[in-house]
Amino acid sequence: MAVCFARDLAARNGVADRCRFDVVDLDTGLPAGPPLDVIVCHRFREPRLYAAMIERLAPGGLLAVAVLSEVGCGPGQFRAAPGELGVAFAGLTIVAQGEADGEAWLLATA
Repeated sequence: MAVCFARDLAARNGVADRCRFDVVDLDTGLPAGPPLDVIVCHRFREPRLYAAMIERLAPGGLLAVAVLSEVGCGPGQFRAAPGELGVAFAGLTIVAQGEADGEAWLLATA
């Protein structure tokens, strides 16, 4: 639904020809393709994909990641360890990040 909204918003603002919105199954890995200006990963944590995300991000591109976290919650198979995102994406320029109440998020640029 969010992708449909984004496509509609891009069309209404006359930029649809410059936008591409894909929904992919990350369980099979990050699909091959050209560098991306924006990567959004919401509520999906797979540390094996962190390096691939960095590699696919175009120079100046924006990475936005939000995952479940152990911080303010408890351990769990799908929860990031404290500081995990900051360490994983330390090679990028971190714009903002946070961890609290069972969630962790990070915004970074290449």
